[in-house]
Amino acid sequence: MSAPHAVVTGASRGIGAALARELRARGWQVTATSRDEGGDRLALDVTDPASFGALARVLDARPVDLLVCNAGIYPDKGQSLHDGFPPEMWAETFATNVTGVFLTVRALLPNLRAAERPRIAVISSQMGSSTRAAGGSYIYRASKAAAINLGRNLAADLAGEGIAVGIYHPGWVRTGMGGAGATLSPGDSAKGLADRVEALDIATSGRFETWDGREHPF
Repeated sequence: MSAPHAVVTGASRGIGAALARELRARGWQVTATSRDEGGDRLALDVTDPASFGALARVLDARPVDLLVCNAGIYPDKGQSLHDGFPPEMWAETFATNVTGVFLTVRALLPNLRAAERPRIAVISSQMGSSTRAAGGSYIYRASKAAAINLGRNLAADLAGEGIAVGIYHPGWVRTGMGGAGATLSPGDSAKGLADRVEALDIATSGRFETWDGREHPF
Protein backbone atom coordinates (compact mmCIF):
# COMPACT_ATOMS: atom_id res chain seq x y z
CA MET A 1 0.00 0.00 0.00
CA SER A 2 1.38 3.41 -0.96
CA ALA A 3 1.84 6.15 1.60
CA PRO A 4 -1.08 8.54 2.04
CA HIS A 5 -0.83 11.84 0.18
CA ALA A 6 -1.38 15.28 1.74
CA VAL A 7 -1.57 18.72 0.14
CA VAL A 8 -0.63 21.58 2.48
CA THR A 9 -1.20 25.18 1.43
CA GLY A 10 0.77 28.10 2.84
CA ALA A 11 3.75 25.85 3.53
CA SER A 12 6.62 28.27 2.97
CA ARG A 13 7.07 29.00 6.68
CA GLY A 14 5.45 28.83 10.10
CA ILE A 15 2.76 26.27 10.85
CA GLY A 16 2.39 25.14 7.24
CA ALA A 17 6.07 24.36 6.83
CA ALA A 18 6.21 22.62 10.21
CA LEU A 19 3.13 20.53 9.45
CA ALA A 20 4.52 19.48 6.07
CA ARG A 21 7.73 18.33 7.82
CA GLU A 22 5.79 16.51 10.53
CA LEU A 23 3.58 14.65 8.07
CA ARG A 24 6.60 13.60 6.03
CA ALA A 25 8.28 12.33 9.20
CA ARG A 26 5.18 10.21 9.82
CA GLY A 27 5.41 8.62 6.38
CA TRP A 28 3.06 10.83 4.38
CA GLN A 29 3.79 11.96 0.85
CA VAL A 30 3.35 15.73 0.95
CA THR A 31 2.67 18.24 -1.80
CA ALA A 32 3.49 21.59 -0.23
CA THR A 33 2.36 24.83 -1.83
CA SER A 34 3.04 28.52 -1.32
CA ARG A 35 2.38 31.73 -3.19
CA ASP A 36 5.91 31.63 -4.62
CA GLU A 37 7.41 28.38 -5.86
CA GLY A 38 10.64 27.39 -4.16
CA GLY A 39 12.46 24.38 -2.76
CA ASP A 40 10.03 21.47 -2.68
CA ARG A 41 6.97 23.73 -2.88
CA LEU A 42 4.59 24.20 -5.80
CA ALA A 43 3.27 27.66 -6.61
CA LEU A 44 -0.33 28.29 -5.52
CA ASP A 45 -1.87 31.71 -4.94
CA VAL A 46 -5.17 30.88 -3.25
CA THR A 47 -6.54 34.31 -4.23
CA ASP A 48 -6.03 33.61 -7.95
CA PRO A 49 -8.57 31.21 -9.51
CA ALA A 50 -6.22 30.59 -12.46
CA SER A 51 -3.55 29.29 -10.08
CA PHE A 52 -5.68 26.28 -9.19
CA GLY A 53 -5.73 25.07 -12.78
CA ALA A 54 -1.95 24.76 -12.76
CA LEU A 55 -2.04 22.79 -9.48
CA ALA A 56 -4.75 20.48 -10.81
CA ARG A 57 -2.64 19.77 -13.89
CA VAL A 58 0.39 18.91 -11.75
CA LEU A 59 -1.61 16.61 -9.49
CA ASP A 60 -3.56 15.22 -12.44
CA ALA A 61 -5.82 12.47 -11.05
CA ARG A 62 -3.60 11.68 -8.08
CA PRO A 63 -5.66 10.95 -4.95
CA VAL A 64 -5.44 13.44 -2.09
CA ASP A 65 -6.02 11.75 1.26
CA LEU A 66 -5.66 15.00 3.20
CA LEU A 67 -6.04 18.62 2.16
CA VAL A 68 -4.76 21.13 4.71
CA CYS A 69 -6.08 24.65 4.03
CA ASN A 70 -3.50 26.61 5.98
CA ALA A 71 -2.71 29.63 3.79
CA GLY A 72 -3.72 32.78 5.65
CA ILE A 73 -2.81 36.37 6.45
CA TYR A 74 -3.25 38.69 9.45
CA PRO A 75 -2.66 42.22 8.10
CA ASP A 76 -4.75 44.22 10.57
CA LYS A 77 -2.74 43.60 13.75
CA GLY A 78 -2.42 46.95 15.54
CA GLN A 79 -4.88 48.78 13.30
CA SER A 80 -6.83 51.63 14.89
CA LEU A 81 -10.62 51.66 14.97
CA HIS A 82 -10.53 55.40 14.28
CA ASP A 83 -8.59 55.39 11.02
CA GLY A 84 -7.52 51.81 10.24
CA PHE A 85 -9.07 48.68 8.74
CA PRO A 86 -9.32 50.02 5.16
CA PRO A 87 -11.73 48.31 2.73
CA GLU A 88 -8.95 46.89 0.59
CA MET A 89 -7.54 45.13 3.68
CA TRP A 90 -10.91 43.49 4.28
CA ALA A 91 -11.05 42.34 0.66
CA GLU A 92 -7.50 40.94 0.65
CA THR A 93 -7.95 39.09 3.94
CA PHE A 94 -11.26 37.49 3.02
CA ALA A 95 -9.91 36.56 -0.41
CA THR A 96 -7.09 34.63 1.28
CA ASN A 97 -8.59 33.33 4.53
CA VAL A 98 -12.10 32.46 3.33
CA THR A 99 -12.53 32.44 -0.43
CA GLY A 100 -9.10 30.86 -0.77
CA VAL A 101 -10.19 27.94 1.40
CA PHE A 102 -13.34 27.43 -0.67
CA LEU A 103 -11.51 27.60 -4.00
CA THR A 104 -8.84 25.17 -2.79
CA VAL A 105 -11.41 22.63 -1.65
CA ARG A 106 -13.45 22.94 -4.83
CA ALA A 107 -10.41 22.60 -7.08
CA LEU A 108 -9.21 19.43 -5.35
CA LEU A 109 -12.57 17.71 -4.86
CA PRO A 110 -11.86 15.26 -7.73
CA ASN A 111 -8.59 14.27 -6.04
CA LEU A 112 -10.25 13.93 -2.65
CA ARG A 113 -13.02 11.79 -4.15
CA ALA A 114 -10.35 9.47 -5.56
CA ALA A 115 -8.91 8.78 -2.08
CA GLU A 116 -9.99 5.90 0.15
CA ARG A 117 -10.22 8.05 3.28
CA PRO A 118 -10.43 11.70 2.22
CA ARG A 119 -10.06 14.46 4.81
CA ILE A 120 -9.97 18.25 4.78
CA ALA A 121 -8.38 20.32 7.55
CA VAL A 122 -9.29 24.01 7.77
CA ILE A 123 -6.78 25.91 9.91
CA SER A 124 -8.79 28.66 11.57
CA SER A 125 -8.23 30.30 14.96
CA GLN A 126 -9.95 30.68 18.30
CA MET A 127 -9.93 34.39 17.49
CA GLY A 128 -12.84 33.56 15.19
CA SER A 129 -14.89 32.07 18.01
CA SER A 130 -17.80 34.15 19.30
CA THR A 131 -16.62 33.21 22.80
CA ARG A 132 -13.28 35.00 22.26
CA ALA A 133 -14.53 38.45 21.23
CA ALA A 134 -11.89 40.52 23.02
CA GLY A 135 -11.99 43.41 20.55
CA GLY A 136 -9.56 44.58 17.89
CA SER A 137 -8.24 42.65 14.89
CA TYR A 138 -11.70 42.94 13.35
CA ILE A 139 -10.72 41.76 9.90
CA TYR A 140 -8.73 38.72 10.99
CA ARG A 141 -11.34 37.73 13.57
CA ALA A 142 -14.18 38.05 11.07
CA SER A 143 -12.31 36.07 8.43
CA LYS A 144 -11.53 33.24 10.85
CA ALA A 145 -15.15 33.17 12.04
CA ALA A 146 -16.17 32.82 8.40
CA ALA A 147 -13.61 30.02 7.93
CA ILE A 148 -15.15 28.13 10.86
CA ASN A 149 -18.61 28.55 9.34
CA LEU A 150 -17.34 27.48 5.93
CA GLY A 151 -15.76 24.35 7.39
CA ARG A 152 -18.98 23.45 9.20
CA ASN A 153 -21.04 23.77 6.03
CA LEU A 154 -18.52 21.85 3.94
CA ALA A 155 -18.70 19.06 6.53
CA ALA A 156 -22.47 18.92 6.10
CA ASP A 157 -22.38 18.89 2.30
CA LEU A 158 -19.50 16.41 1.93
CA ALA A 159 -20.55 13.90 4.58
CA GLY A 160 -22.55 11.93 2.04
CA GLU A 161 -19.40 11.44 -0.03
CA GLY A 162 -17.40 10.24 2.96
CA ILE A 163 -15.18 13.35 3.03
CA ALA A 164 -14.48 14.44 6.61
CA VAL A 165 -13.81 18.09 7.45
CA GLY A 166 -12.05 19.24 10.62
CA ILE A 167 -11.59 22.85 11.73
CA TYR A 168 -8.63 23.61 13.98
CA HIS A 169 -7.17 26.26 16.25
CA PRO A 170 -3.40 25.69 15.98
CA GLY A 171 -2.58 27.39 19.27
CA TRP A 172 -0.70 30.62 19.82
CA VAL A 173 2.40 29.83 17.81
CA ARG A 174 5.77 31.57 17.57
CA THR A 175 5.60 32.57 13.91
CA GLY A 176 5.66 35.84 12.03
CA MET A 177 1.91 35.98 12.58
CA GLY A 178 1.84 34.84 16.20
CA GLY A 179 4.87 36.81 17.35
CA ALA A 180 7.88 36.00 19.50
CA GLY A 181 5.88 36.00 22.74
CA ALA A 182 3.62 33.12 21.69
CA THR A 183 3.49 30.00 23.85
CA LEU A 184 3.95 27.24 21.25
CA SER A 185 6.69 26.36 18.81
CA PRO A 186 5.62 25.58 15.22
CA GLY A 187 6.86 22.03 15.72
CA ASP A 188 4.71 21.39 18.79
CA SER A 189 1.66 22.83 17.07
CA ALA A 190 2.34 20.69 14.01
CA LYS A 191 2.62 17.51 16.07
CA GLY A 192 -0.76 18.17 17.67
CA LEU A 193 -2.39 19.08 14.36
CA ALA A 194 -0.96 15.95 12.74
CA ASP A 195 -2.52 13.87 15.53
CA ARG A 196 -5.86 15.59 14.90
CA VAL A 197 -5.92 15.08 11.14
CA GLU A 198 -4.77 11.48 11.35
CA ALA A 199 -7.67 10.75 13.72
CA LEU A 200 -10.23 12.75 11.70
CA ASP A 201 -13.12 10.75 10.27
CA ILE A 202 -16.79 11.19 9.46
CA ALA A 203 -17.75 10.66 13.11
CA THR A 204 -15.78 13.77 14.12
CA SER A 205 -16.41 15.79 10.96
CA GLY A 206 -17.53 19.38 11.49
CA ARG A 207 -15.90 19.83 14.89
CA PHE A 208 -13.82 22.85 15.84
CA GLU A 209 -10.89 21.54 17.87
CA THR A 210 -7.69 22.87 19.36
CA TRP A 211 -4.27 21.59 18.32
CA ASP A 212 -4.14 19.44 21.47
CA GLY A 213 -7.51 17.77 20.95
CA ARG A 214 -9.96 19.86 22.99
CA GLU A 215 -13.29 20.69 21.39
CA HIS A 216 -13.57 24.48 21.07
CA PRO A 217 -16.90 26.36 21.23
CA PHE A 218 -17.91 28.12 18.06
